[in-house]
Amino acid sequence: MVQISINEKARFFLSNFLKGLLWLIILIVVFVLARKHVNPDFNAYLQPFLDNTPLILTIYCLSEFLLGIIPPEMFMIWALKFETLNHYIFYVTLFSLISYIAGTSGFLFGKYLNNTRYYRYLRRRFLGKYHSLLTKYGFFLILVAALTPLPFSAISILVGSLNYPAGKYLLYALSRFPRYAVYAFIIWESGLL
Repeated sequence: MVQISINEKARFFLSNFLKGLLWLIILIVVFVLARKHVNPDFNAYLQPFLDNTPLILTIYCLSEFLLGIIPPEMFMIWALKFETLNHYIFYVTLFSLISYIAGTSGFLFGKYLNNTRYYRYLRRRFLGKYHSLLTKYGFFLILVAALTPLPFSAISILVGSLNYPAGKYLLYALSRFPRYAVYAFIIWESGLL
């Protein structure tokens, strides 16, 4: 592992955090504009899909378990449809639990299946660019992935494959929950616009 300064770690975290905020701002602007300007016929067309909660939850689970394909903020925006804070908090809490479990599953996958052909394929095809970040930033990358748009499940698989202690991983991965809370608050407030 490469030795880097605290300043460089801080810059790396801040850079990814700002990318996440920029993505969130763009998503909120599109959401607010779409809500005000999208043709009602298009909304009626989408409504059966958006009203299918089991389907939405299945898509979210698949996304989180398959390296975070769809940003979770989109599902937080979907949860605004329930229009009550209690429902919104329930779904955001559920999303954060699913994300934590998906990351933990990825960690265990990496830890116990890192010698399989499938893992080698994933590492070569999807995880290689994150492996260099893990080599550079070490296990600080767990916190960065939990708090920023870096793919949490992918980083978790890599960390598990390096036999990182499970207790420490589970503790650092808990930082996933504050990210969801902060983003959910911002999205809830934007839903009131």
